[in-house]
Amino acid sequence: MFTAGCRQNDNSIVVYTSQDQIYAEQIFQDFTKETGIIVRTVFDNEAVKTVGLANRLLAEKDHPQCDLFWSNEELRTRLLAGQNVFRETNGWAAFGYRSRRLVVSPKNSPRIAGQLSIAALTNQNFAGQIALAYPLFGTTATHFLALRQHWGNANWERWCRALKANKPKLVDGNSVVVRFVGQGEVSLGLTDSDDIFNGKREGLAIEALPLDQDSLLIPNTVAIIRGTKHMESAEKLFAYLQSPAVVRKLVEGGALEGESKSSVSTPTLQVDWDKLISEIEPATKTLQDIFVR
Repeated sequence: MFTAGCRQNDNSIVVYTSQDQIYAEQIFQDFTKETGIIVRTVFDNEAVKTVGLANRLLAEKDHPQCDLFWSNEELRTRLLAGQNVFRETNGWAAFGYRSRRLVVSPKNSPRIAGQLSIAALTNQNFAGQIALAYPLFGTTATHFLALRQHWGNANWERWCRALKANKPKLVDGNSVVVRFVGQGEVSLGLTDSDDIFNGKREGLAIEALPLDQDSLLIPNTVAIIRGTKHMESAEKLFAYLQSPAVVRKLVEGGALEGESKSSVSTPTLQVDWDKLISEIEPATKTLQDIFVR
């Protein structure tokens, strides 16, 4: 773990990452074995996810303490790029993907799979039986904002209010959603594919429902920080994380669902990122007003 305020030596780089530590540490160890470059890491907090690291990068913009940012989602990377946090040319790249999925227990799946979609989470039959991460942070926030663009603001706001009226359990992180479903505290949850994978690996009785038009595919992103004094080392890790061998390792380990979004045949949400970002402040204010805890 890297301590803030202590710059690394010439044979090491500092990485801020929201990729889960269980996956990232092995990748960094392999990179060090291949290159001799030591990776010093700062991980995120499960509750606020990438938002905390993004705010830190903005605060350090004029005196960067980090060389490379590896995120497991896209929105905050795009926002930081718009704030000129990354280098001017080839500042960031996306690779692989996860998905936003509905997760249920097998005993509930036959009963609800045919009728259930993300839009149907407002069905009163599911009152008190839904879990999701607080929709101001992480991939849940991105998914909600993408749904707003897809459905239109009026329909989206009605859906958000009806969902809140259904008294969902708002929890600190997508992994908690999976545990709630697996332990029978709720019937269904809205979460990420890697958390479902991990839940199954831990023996939870859960399964993912299929992708549909309201599902969101989420790539990992990697970015080089503007002003890094270790450009050569950062370039090496930047390329390494995007390499086919590393992406395959992340898929095999469950951190990613697939190697390329282009391989997904099911129609899913297609985001106009410029428009989403231009409307993010009023949309976020609506989410805060509706889902205040």
